[in-house]
Amino acid sequence: MVILAVHGGAGGDGPWRGMTDADPQRLNCMRLLLSDLGARLNNGELSALEAVTQAVEAMEDEALFNAGRGSVLDASGAITMDASIMRGEDQAAGAVVGVSKARHPIRIAHQLLEEGWPVMLNGEAADAYGVAKGLEAVEPEWLVTELRRAQWAKWKANKSAPGSTDEDDEAMLDHDGMGTVGAVALDRKGRLAAATSTGGMTGKPDGRIGDTPIIGAGTWADKDVAVSCTGVGEAFIRTCAARSLAAYHTSESLLESGQRVLDEVAPYGGRGGLIAVNASGEVIVPFQTMLMYRGTYVNGAIEVGIGPQTYD
Repeated sequence: MVILAVHGGAGGDGPWRGMTDADPQRLNCMRLLLSDLGARLNNGELSALEAVTQAVEAMEDEALFNAGRGSVLDASGAITMDASIMRGEDQAAGAVVGVSKARHPIRIAHQLLEEGWPVMLNGEAADAYGVAKGLEAVEPEWLVTELRRAQWAKWKANKSAPGSTDEDDEAMLDHDGMGTVGAVALDRKGRLAAATSTGGMTGKPDGRIGDTPIIGAGTWADKDVAVSCTGVGEAFIRTCAARSLAAYHTSESLLESGQRVLDEVAPYGGRGGLIAVNASGEVIVPFQTMLMYRGTYVNGAIEVGIGPQTYD
């Protein structure tokens, strides 16, 4: 059995209001990467670790997700990105914080994991490490899109809370949520892996770090389960959300564990979602918000969704 699951962020309150004009492109990105990488995972070409890396890279390249190109702008109008990755079989991990020149932050995190030490690098040092390892760097301006400029301008004009316009398609507040991306996988050899990447929150203060690059908060993988979270990061940090799910799963079902984690983050303003897969081949994609961009590949069957419904 092989499984690949991805998310593109969760958020929003109230009833599902239907897709925006930009949502079919987001769904198509998930569907295409699941079809391609799922098939390669299924035939043994890809390990779980490489599958989650390439899945996140594909979403970092899709400008309508909040990771890589298309990341949201911070309070100063700049982009800083975070990412982390974890391999379940030996709990090897890598993470980057505040990179601004990497086309694929997740690939730098992957390289750190492969090197083994250090686990985490920050800012200019992380960017320089990526360049030294031959990974693709870009000009910071290349990462910025017109949609994110519009969201930032509306955030600034309205003196809004950080993150309030993150999924404001056409600056119309159709979707008010987080756009972090992530992936979890189970490969043919029973190995698990998880990866997460984000541009953070529109208007975030300089130096702010969410849960995405923190192993045990936004990302976790061990021999039994792999997890990637999305939502307001501070709440996921305070509850060690991803690692907590793994601990709960030793005595609870995967679904019960996932719901318990979301129930724990909610009181701290962290309503959101997560994706998780276990070594037995179970996969969950729970969320407590209006929507969560999500998709699964399970033994050749693909489903994607945003609101309550899923689509083959």
